[in-house]
Amino acid sequence: MTTKLDLRESLNITISETSTSEEKFQNQTLRPILKLQNDLYISLFTNYTIRQNADFNTLTAAKKNIFIEQSLQKDLVLKNTFIGMTIGMFTLEEMEIYNSDNKIFNKRIITMLIERLKSQIEKSK
Repeated sequence: MTTKLDLRESLNITISETSTSEEKFQNQTLRPILKLQNDLYISLFTNYTIRQNADFNTLTAAKKNIFIEQSLQKDLVLKNTFIGMTIGMFTLEEMEIYNSDNKIFNKRIITMLIERLKSQIEKSK
């Protein structure tokens, strides 16, 4: 049977001895999940722009970036949906680590998603 870990691509990210446990979790768990779920994140955000009646495609690159940032920071439903899509790919052990400081990890998830969406949306338009 395929596990959630089997679905994730192994990323060659060097983890130094000075890395914090949060950085290790980010690089070993969060980044591979974000890469795995990338198409879903883009689809969700694209549909979100349509539902918001935002004429997103006509915005300048700078305004698109602002729209992405503000949407993920201020729209709690959208933000929580993205976080839920991410933590839904955790193993039980990863969930225990996440629960140890979920506020820090949520912030890391959203920050990485904002950057990912900015770069992916620019490429796709």
